[in-house]
Amino acid sequence: MQYYSKLLGSVMLAGTVFGMLVFGCTLDRLLRMSFAVSLALLLSMSCGTWGFVFGNSDIAAVVDWLCVWRFLLGIGVGAGNTSATVSVLEQTEKEGIPENAQNWWSVLATNSLIDMGFVTSMFVPFLLSCIFDGKHLNVVWGLSACLSVIPTCLWCHPPKWDDAWEHVHIPYWLALKRYWKSLLGLSLTCGLVIYSSMIMDIVTGGSSSLIIVFGWTLFINLFYILGSVLGAFLVDEHGLKNLMIVGLLMQAIVGLGIGAMHDAVTKHIAAYAIAYGVFLGLGEFGPGNCICVLAAKTAPFAVREQFYGTVCVIGKVGALIGIWAFPQIIDAFGGSNAAEGITAPFWFGGGLTVVSTLVTFCLVKPILCNGMKAEDEAFCQYLEENGFDVSIIGVHPNVGLGMGYR
Repeated sequence: MQYYSKLLGSVMLAGTVFGMLVFGCTLDRLLRMSFAVSLALLLSMSCGTWGFVFGNSDIAAVVDWLCVWRFLLGIGVGAGNTSATVSVLEQTEKEGIPENAQNWWSVLATNSLIDMGFVTSMFVPFLLSCIFDGKHLNVVWGLSACLSVIPTCLWCHPPKWDDAWEHVHIPYWLALKRYWKSLLGLSLTCGLVIYSSMIMDIVTGGSSSLIIVFGWTLFINLFYILGSVLGAFLVDEHGLKNLMIVGLLMQAIVGLGIGAMHDAVTKHIAAYAIAYGVFLGLGEFGPGNCICVLAAKTAPFAVREQFYGTVCVIGKVGALIGIWAFPQIIDAFGGSNAAEGITAPFWFGGGLTVVSTLVTFCLVKPILCNGMKAEDEAFCQYLEENGFDVSIIGVHPNVGLGMGYR
């Protein structure tokens, strides 16, 4: 079962990486968005059918079909993620959005909604399991799968934009020379994974009851939203980079603290669940909220999607490695039944968070209000200073910015 857990956890990440690499960096925004929306709708509807058709199959057949579905769904997510996120964040600098609320809206429209999805995806099967008293699991699975159509249908109207860089040969080498440091810093800080299935076994006492498992997972996932929303209210006042550093440091302290006091904490399961939830919530409070926005707002429109997509791909690869690496680390320290094995993820996670803090401090640059507009202007000036003919861009920087959206 541990193997199946790792497989199902990693196959969608693999599909997302594939979708980002193949579609996110090759198709234009319209084709990429249309492909992602169409595939997501198709797979969501297919999921409901699979929920009933394969409900009585053996576990291997169910896992095989789930892997196929999750991989294809990951492709759709990866194909549309870049354009969707960047387009949403570009809207936060339009007229009518107060300058002191730009990052607040950016966080709420991206990371907070993603965290809401985590909670909803666990609340639905938990509620259905309670309704059916932990029985009729085929119905619970089928209804959960069918209901996934609803949020996907809401994503059917991609934003419109005017691409000022259309048909322009983008000087990627000049862009890389200017932004390599920020690209490296954000990529290295993205993708920390703690092996959660082992921790959930401790919290649930190894229970096989779906109501207990879903209930505790739902409780812990609520800390994602709490951390994200709290960070959103502070991000404009303190800045993206500063809040990210504070969140990383606090997460490192909590992670290392859980590792140091693990024996005492595990004797009180509620306290252990809360401590783990706080650890995850701090990850959303700082890096979860800020990496996405920083990745989208650091680079100019000409290379914004490529920059953001590269950060995301490296982050997903890091998460994929973590899913398979952490169990090996646990086994190397005595396994999940030994105190050293149980605390190993927190020691490694806390240590990696400290490293991420240093990387962020040294390599990531802060973003100010109207940072996208300012960076577009600075990039055009930089290109002109390096001999690039900026007059071929849709809108010359001296006249106005062609940020590519309306």
